[in-house]
Amino acid sequence: MDKKEFVLDWIRYAKSDLITARHMFEDVYPKETEIAAWHSQQCAEKTLKAFLVANNIEPPKIHNLEELVKRCQNIDSSFSEIQYDCQRINPYGAVTRYPNEWNVDETIAQTVIARAQKIYDFCVTKIFFLIQDTEWEIK
Repeated sequence: MDKKEFVLDWIRYAKSDLITARHMFEDVYPKETEIAAWHSQQCAEKTLKAFLVANNIEPPKIHNLEELVKRCQNIDSSFSEIQYDCQRINPYGAVTRYPNEWNVDETIAQTVIARAQKIYDFCVTKIFFLIQDTEWEIK
């Protein structure tokens, strides 16, 4: 698989996580807020990794958004714009997957989904500008 396809795969998987987060929050009753938060964190993780791959950096096998966004900032300082969002949703990658760890109410889930959308949009825009002179298409 070439680099372009690899980056696009990361983005597709991230988008799938975001769609799943929204579905679990908006369409399922009762709302699956913990699962929505977890998929939101996964979306952010995958878009940050897509940016690294687009910049010829092997994505580390970590789930820590704070570390990933720092690595992205080393490439592009404007990633500081999403650093706070990454910090705020970072915990939802692990603690929401186990019983009695963390209660995610509807307000929190909605906020986490919105932060994931912001991170996704930011990263995809950055990737688009990296590849705008090629035939890449990001959907």
